[in-house]
Amino acid sequence: MAEAGVRKNIELLYTGRSRNAARFRYALIGFDLGTIGFFIATAPMTPTPGLFVADVAIGAVILADFLARLWIAPDKPRMLRQIYTLADILVILSLVLAPLFAQNLAFLRVLRALRLLHSYHVLRDLRRETPFFRRNEEVIVSTVNLGVFIFLVTALVFVLQFGENPDIEGYVDALYFTVATLTTTGFGDITLTGPMGRLLAVFIMVVGVALFLRLAQTIFRPQKVSYTCPQCGLSRHEADAVHCKHCGVTLKIETEGAG
Repeated sequence: MAEAGVRKNIELLYTGRSRNAARFRYALIGFDLGTIGFFIATAPMTPTPGLFVADVAIGAVILADFLARLWIAPDKPRMLRQIYTLADILVILSLVLAPLFAQNLAFLRVLRALRLLHSYHVLRDLRRETPFFRRNEEVIVSTVNLGVFIFLVTALVFVLQFGENPDIEGYVDALYFTVATLTTTGFGDITLTGPMGRLLAVFIMVVGVALFLRLAQTIFRPQKVSYTCPQCGLSRHEADAVHCKHCGVTLKIETEGAG
């Protein structure tokens, strides 16, 4: 009975609708942002016992969070197959094994940024509590996805090239190269060196540019709202649409009225 009660309390924290549950999930987002900043700040530093202790401590917190989510998951095999779960496992290994492999696994830690794309029920909390988020959800989510993607690629460039490439002297240099490549500007004043660097550059050019353009189009295209047409099923419409542009049926999209 006691175990069932603990499990229920943990489940309510991760999936509940109470104010405390929402605060808990916002705190997890803050922790994610803090750990990402810590990983980037310490990546160029020489490993010290203090950094190893910090890595192991952060790894223990992430491990506890991972085990809690696994415990309450209704479909554990499905959860273990998700990319966010696999990213957490790699991050945990990179932190727990830090004293053995030093910075050789540091690049795995940037995968922590993937957590920002799927952070429990935070989107639901924002949708319920913030009218501005409800009106601009698609643009906000796409902006966050684009920011996380740029950060993830920049972090990979930074941790793989810093100390080996004289052109990458800091995080700003890595960000400059990433944005120049993603936007196909390609000034050429910074290039990646070594086999891993060249492979990463190929990945950014082939995969990154396409994803970057897709996310950018989502942000800057005319805003639409989610409303399923009862006749044809079209789910995206202009906010002031009266008729479905596909089948012409009259729509009844709810609005908040005149301001």
